[in-house]
Amino acid sequence: MFGVKLVTAAAAAVLVMAYAGPMPALADTIEAALVRAYQNNPQLNAQRALVRSTDEGVPQALSGYRPKVNLTASAGVQYQDSQINAGGTPTAIVRSVSHGENAPRSVGINVTQTLYNGQQTANGVRKAEAQVSGQREALRVLEQTVLFQAAQVYMDYLRDSAIVEVQRSNTRVLEQTLKQTRDRFNVGEVTRTDVAQSEAQLAAGRTQQLTAESNLTTTRSNFRRIIGSDPENLAPGSPVDRFLPSTLQQAVQLALTENPNVTAAMYGIDVQYLQVKIQEGALLPTVTLQASAQQAYEQTLTTFRSFGASAVAQVSVPIYQGGGEYALIRASKETLAQQRLNLETTRDQARSDLVSAWGNLLAGKAQVQSAQAQVSASEIALNGVREEAKAGQRTTLDVLNAQQALVNARVSLVTAQHDRVVASYNVLQRIGRLSPQVLNLPTTVYDPTVHYQQVRDSWAGVRTPDGR
Repeated sequence: MFGVKLVTAAAAAVLVMAYAGPMPALADTIEAALVRAYQNNPQLNAQRALVRSTDEGVPQALSGYRPKVNLTASAGVQYQDSQINAGGTPTAIVRSVSHGENAPRSVGINVTQTLYNGQQTANGVRKAEAQVSGQREALRVLEQTVLFQAAQVYMDYLRDSAIVEVQRSNTRVLEQTLKQTRDRFNVGEVTRTDVAQSEAQLAAGRTQQLTAESNLTTTRSNFRRIIGSDPENLAPGSPVDRFLPSTLQQAVQLALTENPNVTAAMYGIDVQYLQVKIQEGALLPTVTLQASAQQAYEQTLTTFRSFGASAVAQVSVPIYQGGGEYALIRASKETLAQQRLNLETTRDQARSDLVSAWGNLLAGKAQVQSAQAQVSASEIALNGVREEAKAGQRTTLDVLNAQQALVNARVSLVTAQHDRVVASYNVLQRIGRLSPQVLNLPTTVYDPTVHYQQVRDSWAGVRTPDGR
């Protein structure tokens, strides 16, 4: 009976994984792990930097509304020696002779302002804004992926560590069983076959323990990679059913409207539609205004100073440029049609993933109940087999088989509890709501609009808002 208590105690701690009560003091919770992953995951921070880089596309597009100003200056030295026929008759030629050095220098300014370019600038700004929105949705995709991976690896470590404890307890039980079998063999109660069976089962148990320990080592490495720290004193994790819709139909509706993969595909259509408009704008006239002024000194030996200014309006009407612009428009329209089809594909995939995740969640709930019943029945069976073995009604092999059945039931329960919690996080991800705001995580939420507002109307400057 001592061995049964060991196995039961090892699995009892796991039973509260999905239905946790008060958290132990100084325990690392799944919420805290999600916060660390959200703040420190390098892949997620790299995606945030990509979003900030995409923000700069808007001021680039807005620059088309602004004037372009160039300042020019020149200075140098020149030498001149010339004879010029100033006119007259063949018999009376008048020549002008000049020679000497001068230092020509000038400074000028040129301002060019586009007044109309077929709405290419306006459509370019809208396209850049749509690209920003699309990148934000891509960031949401990665945020949800990282949070789900963090929740999954957290539960993986709880599962694998519990399985290690189950296997270690099983090894201790089998060692005691082998010792008892040898003692009974020495007094003639059992045969050598019973001893060999106990030894074989102990060897198998040790192999299972080593495999479980190896899996735990791998999970520990993944835990640090995703969350950024080693697992220490982990508290039980619980499902997030309270954040899920009550029916599958409601969940599907949310997935088709809030899943960031779907919304990103929608913005992709906007981007490509505006690209078509930009290409069509290249067929329209372009109107520009150019103003310039120049102050010059000693441009020639006889001119000490000169000043000039001009303002010119120019209209350019494209007539035919070889047909390349028409090919670009047709290609852009085909790409737009592709993006619309991609949206339908994305919606179908989102619906499929959600239905699959929902099914896994329902199955996980049933599997936990089934595994709990299996553990209870296996415990009763093992106790009965042991008592019957003492009365000579069961063999040592029967006891070993019952012991292994209980171990398998414990592992199945641990795995079912793990799958139950992970499935709830998966459904939350599939509907597009696996976020710090929904989970009420104690962390500052990254707001991509802050950087966007800081740079959108910037006219000059090379420093980023954070000082780099």
